[in-house]
Amino acid sequence: MRHVLPRITAWSPLDVEAIFDDLDTTIGNQPPPKAATPALAERLRSHLKRLSAIAVADTKFPPTDEMTQLIERGRPMQDARLPADHQQAVGMARRMAFVTSDLVEKLIEARYIKDVA
Repeated sequence: MRHVLPRITAWSPLDVEAIFDDLDTTIGNQPPPKAATPALAERLRSHLKRLSAIAVADTKFPPTDEMTQLIERGRPMQDARLPADHQQAVGMARRMAFVTSDLVEKLIEARYIKDVA
């Protein structure tokens, strides 16, 4: 129980609305502000990791081939360092956002997660 309790108390429900907000900020018409880009990229990285874990969590319902391809596309970005150059950092954040967007849509379609009400 000592090993499980910290994980339970640190757990937070998946906030699909926050994911979509971060996707809009990243992929929108304006690039994210320089000061906000590192935090935004870390949130996207966290979303991508969490969504990937959801996709593979239940062995009775394995991920679709499309989900697996998205997880594989996103895996290198989960550990990659954010470039110091702002434009390159925005480019990386946008690549993460596109993969995250596609994965969240596939998970909603397959009813692994619920859409924003």
